[in-house]
Amino acid sequence: MQYRICLMKILTSKQKEIAHLIQKDISVTGFPFKKTGDILKLTESEILSTIRQFIEQGYIRKFGAILRHQKAGYKLNALVMWSVPASQTEATGNLFAAFPFISHCYERNPAFLGKYNLFTMIHSDGRSISSLIKDMVSATGIADYMILKSLKEYKKTSPEYF
Repeated sequence: MQYRICLMKILTSKQKEIAHLIQKDISVTGFPFKKTGDILKLTESEILSTIRQFIEQGYIRKFGAILRHQKAGYKLNALVMWSVPASQTEATGNLFAAFPFISHCYERNPAFLGKYNLFTMIHSDGRSISSLIKDMVSATGIADYMILKSLKEYKKTSPEYF
């Protein structure tokens, strides 16, 4: 029988404060972590160094943006799931992600319904979703997709750990 030993490092109070603040909305500025540092009376460099440590230690997997569609002026939104051959997933994902109306593009494994493995979030302030999808099909040749239209936006929150 094998056992995995997991050692939890106890965070310092400074690290806990940083972890608490970076879970909240981060300022949309050229130097967002300078403001975080100012709040904690730390330098931007100290904040970034601590974040790097969190990443290296596996405490942080990613930073992500949450787009509030309606507040950003987008009236039409849809999640489009694509059935993309495994050999084309990366190239197709890169093509999709380059479209200016795509905010999210990610692979799902296992695939939804056993075949829809690439998901894109499309936003439009007027042009029809179907015409945007037509552009994507033309660019990639991928024509097997399923559309889930956004009818209502719910409150988006992430879990907080501190």
